[in-house]
Amino acid sequence: MRYSESHEWVDDTGKVGISHFAQNELGDIVYVELPPVGKKIQAGGELAVLESTKAAADVYSPVSGTVTEVNMALKEHPELINSAAEKEGWICQIQISSSGELVDLMDRETYEKRVSGK
Repeated sequence: MRYSESHEWVDDTGKVGISHFAQNELGDIVYVELPPVGKKIQAGGELAVLESTKAAADVYSPVSGTVTEVNMALKEHPELINSAAEKEGWICQIQISSSGELVDLMDRETYEKRVSGK
């Protein structure tokens, strides 16, 4: 997995979600506005919206590409993001248009050091 400065992750298949750290900061997720399949997105562009008991937050795409699938389970169970942010709580799948963008993202170790302040 690779992580963005704004706490999103992307795996090598193009699945995108938010980090465990981000879901913890947001609190209990109660609603997810998923992107439409077919949406073309640029890295850093708004991808989805999460609403929690604390606030609403935009989710930004860590890579450029086209949304090919969304996690429909989040419609009925948005809490999956809280319980499994980096697994079953993924938001969408993107067909990555520029794999070179992945090198600009952080690996897990770098990201975890950043959020822990160490």
